[in-house]
Formats: sequence, C-alpha cells, structure tokens
Amino acid sequence: MYLTTEKKQEIFKKHGKSEKDTGSSEGQIALFTHRINHLTEHLKKNRKDFNTERSLVKLVGKRRSLLDYLMKTDILRYRAIVKELGLRK
Repeated sequence: MYLTTEKKQEIFKKHGKSEKDTGSSEGQIALFTHRINHLTEHLKKNRKDFNTERSLVKLVGKRRSLLDYLMKTDILRYRAIVKELGLRK
C-alpha cells in the first residue's frame, strides 16, 4: 500500500506536534494532501476510475473545510501550513 504506518508517522512528525499527534489540523491537512496527490497520479493513468474520482473530490472537500477552520481560528498557522505544503500560488 502507498501509505504505510511509517509514512503516516513521518507526515505527522513533520507537520504536527509529534508523530502520535494525529488530531492536529496541520497533520490532517498534510495527510489529506499526500493522499490527494497519490489519487491524482492514479487518475492520470486510469481516467475512467469514477470511484477514485469521487473519493478524491470528497478528500478535497475535507481538506478545504479543515483549512477554513484553521483560517478562522489561527491565521498564522493557516499561512504556515499553506506555504509549507505549497497549496496556493
């Protein structure tokens, strides 16, 4: 599988407070971004995979709502995670 436990821990360690802190908004946004990038590459090869396309759209919506929450609560953390992940130009 593309997302192993070690990879998840690495993502949470880099973007969250620790590798065990899976509830932080930054960690979840980073994990969703990793999954979105993987599904996007999959859909470039398999363009008729509509189930994957639907799950990709749902993931983007979840990430968007987390980003909106983070923007409302702490704008500095929002700007930091957006810059770090390269979500905006």
